[in-house]
Amino acid sequence: MAISRNFLLIGTVYLLVGIGLGSHMGASGDHSLSPVHAHINLLGFVLMAVFGLAYRVLPAMAAGALGRAHFWLHQIGALVLLLALFLMMSGRVAAESIGPVFPLAELAILAGVLCFLVNLWRHA
Repeated sequence: MAISRNFLLIGTVYLLVGIGLGSHMGASGDHSLSPVHAHINLLGFVLMAVFGLAYRVLPAMAAGALGRAHFWLHQIGALVLLLALFLMMSGRVAAESIGPVFPLAELAILAGVLCFLVNLWRHA
């Protein structure tokens, strides 16, 4: 698994989605999804680019289970969090209904970052 490449490629897809959403908001004048736009760009692009570059600079980090765990925990957590935020902020799903999803997605992202920290500690 090319963790560095995958983080960078998927992060760039999120960047395109974030740019598309930002363009839509600008053209429509409706900025109610600004928090979604910001989270897509931060969790999707910025963090994945940082992670991808870190794995590129320190390739030993990608060799073990911690790197793979980090990658998948971040992918699942970010996707679930961003979809849930979009559904809530767009009014498609009530906050009371989707609220319990957020801590689970955030926990996956946090667990992934802890894997990254341990991995970084061991190899940097």
